[in-house]
Order: sequence, then C-alpha cells, then structure tokens
Amino acid sequence: MDIPGYLRRLGLPELEHAAPSAAALRALHTAHVERVAYEVLEIWLGRPTTVDPLESAGRILGGRGGYCYHLNGAFSELLAKLGYAVTRHVGGAQGRGEEPGITGNHLVLTVSGLPDETNPGGAWLADVGLGDGLHEPLPLVSGVYRQGPHEYGLRPSDMAPGGWRLDHDPSGSFIRMDFGMEPAVMADFAAKHEHLTTSPESGFVRVAVVQRRDARGIDSLRGLVLSRLGVGADRVTLDSARDYFAALADVFSLPLEDVSGREKEKLWGRLHAAHEAWLA
Repeated sequence: MDIPGYLRRLGLPELEHAAPSAAALRALHTAHVERVAYEVLEIWLGRPTTVDPLESAGRILGGRGGYCYHLNGAFSELLAKLGYAVTRHVGGAQGRGEEPGITGNHLVLTVSGLPDETNPGGAWLADVGLGDGLHEPLPLVSGVYRQGPHEYGLRPSDMAPGGWRLDHDPSGSFIRMDFGMEPAVMADFAAKHEHLTTSPESGFVRVAVVQRRDARGIDSLRGLVLSRLGVGADRVTLDSARDYFAALADVFSLPLEDVSGREKEKLWGRLHAAHEAWLA
C-alpha cells in the first residue's frame, strides 16, 4: 500500500510517522468520510470489483470511493500499517421493515488501545463505510451520541453474545447495524459482495447511490436526486448529464477521471432510464 499517497489523499501527510492516538484516529476517520465518497458507480459502469483491500486502496488513491467492503477494507489496512490495533468484524445493516441480523452485508472495524478523556477504555467503533453514518469514531461504550444532524445509539446486540448494535437516526438510510466481536477476514465477505454487486435484488444494483459525510450534514445522490441533510438542506433533480457529472465532481469529489466519455454516456443512459422508470 502507498501509505504516503493514501495520507495525501486524506490531506494528512503529517500522520505518516505519528504515534497512534485517539486524536489521530479521529482525524483520519473524519478526513476519510469527508474526502472519499461512499459510491456504487462501479456496479453501474459494469466494472467488477473484489473485496481485496489493496485493490480498493488503489481505486481510492485514483480518486474514487466504494462501499463498506472497499472503504473499511482499505481503511483498516491503512490503520494497521500506521500501527493501530484494528480488527475487522462481520456486521449486518438493516433497512426499514427488515429483521435484525448479522447477515454479512457490512464490514465493521473496531480499534483498541487508544484511551482519552472521553473514552478511558480506549476501544472505538470506526466505520467509514456507512454512507450517511458516522463522522467520527464512537467510543465502544453504550450511550447516545450526536454528530451533526444525526443521533446514534450504541448498545449491546441481542444478535451475538458480546456484540454491539448501532441504532441509526430515524432520518438515516438504514435502521440499525449489528456486529459480533469475533475477528473476520476479507474472504468472509466475498460471497455477499458478489450478491450485492450482481443480484437484481440488491439495492446497489437497483439504485446508483453516492454519499458524503461532513461535520454538519450529509450529501446524498440517489439516482438523479441530489439532497442535503443538515446545514444547507436542499433537494434537486439533476436533469442533464452535465449537471449530474458536475455534481459528482463538485459535491462528492468524484471527477471520474478514470471513466471514458463513452462509459459516461452509457452510465447516463442507464441512470436516466432508471429515473424514468422510478417516476412511472
């Protein structure tokens, strides 16, 4: 992994030789969700991906993003190289009407050994792959936490002994996320990744989602509908390819420099057709 390049992508080159700390973890986490978009456009471009963290990191260094397996996978590799005690876990995020369960549709990270005045125990939930989820890591302690427009609850999960449940804000894109504390490897997510990127039943296949989190709110692009939750709240439909790709570049820092003009034409055609079908 190109550690200096990754840190430059996050705007934090000075942390390459810094000792692990809660403050540095917080800086890395917030920079990641602000600068690296949650996006599933590779699916809509017809470009297969894997869950390999180095492959994901390469795309991130090239100016792209990904979803949880990509973002948390690459971020965990970065943290490990920087000396953090980071562990991957199998999680399950549920939408409205879905039963709770650790389904493997989410990769979760915890980081240990970083006590500070807000978290003497030193264990943290770090998750840069929830889209409209966390801006900063949360102490792995039961409680209610406010970050910008969202309020999160963290409590023991009844889905796994010793596991945890993150309750999302009612205005969020999902209801809850459960995870167990057993360590996981990336191969544990390969089958679910195949389903999420290819199945007609997958939300990623049905809707082209792009999201970006900052301290004051969340920018979301679902199909052609661009919305802002929090400070500067707004909602608009992008009616032209020019507006769509300008929003990707300006709002989400996704200029798609790795995508050819022909690919962009095909992508816009798919997006426009899906939007018309949704309207109908």
